[in-house]
Amino acid sequence: MKNIFKIAVLLIACSGTFAANNTIHNVILNEVSTLNTSTKSFNTDPKKKNTVLNDKNATDIFIDNNTESYLVLQLINVASDKLGTGYRSGGTTPAGFDCSGLMYSTFKKFDITLPRSSHQMAEIGTEINPEDAKKGDLIFFINRGQHRINHVGMIVEVNGDEIKFIHSSTQGGVIISSLKESYYERTFKQINRIIE
Repeated sequence: MKNIFKIAVLLIACSGTFAANNTIHNVILNEVSTLNTSTKSFNTDPKKKNTVLNDKNATDIFIDNNTESYLVLQLINVASDKLGTGYRSGGTTPAGFDCSGLMYSTFKKFDITLPRSSHQMAEIGTEINPEDAKKGDLIFFINRGQHRINHVGMIVEVNGDEIKFIHSSTQGGVIISSLKESYYERTFKQINRIIE
């Protein structure tokens, strides 16, 4: 745009003596030539014309289902950040988590204070049927010959009749497991909705 303006000013200023003055004539031709060259180099590259900036990052969070609340997705994100952390009885820090410690610290980050033990957690919220399970629901188990709930996780995926949940297991630390795995299918007790 500056170049066009400059050419117009030169043409107006020199309109009477344009043919007689070779210097001005050459300046104008050089400006026009430069303008044409820059215009060609900008418009003739079809790849540049449709360039799309990559504004996606590995840490971006995408919400692709309107039925899931933003809070639920953030809870899952926070818990997932702990994947690979080792198991520690009574643990509530990145040094190690037990199952209820993982849930307690995850919810606490959003100012939601859960009871500290899995069997107490099972007494809050609304118990729901497995076919109605959603991401963010807590899932409970009774294992190792116990008579009351002693393990908890949080549902991170529901795919048809398969429910996946994040939890801290004594063997693997913070992992994602499936309710279709025989051990968890056998020890499953209930699902509670904490976030409506």
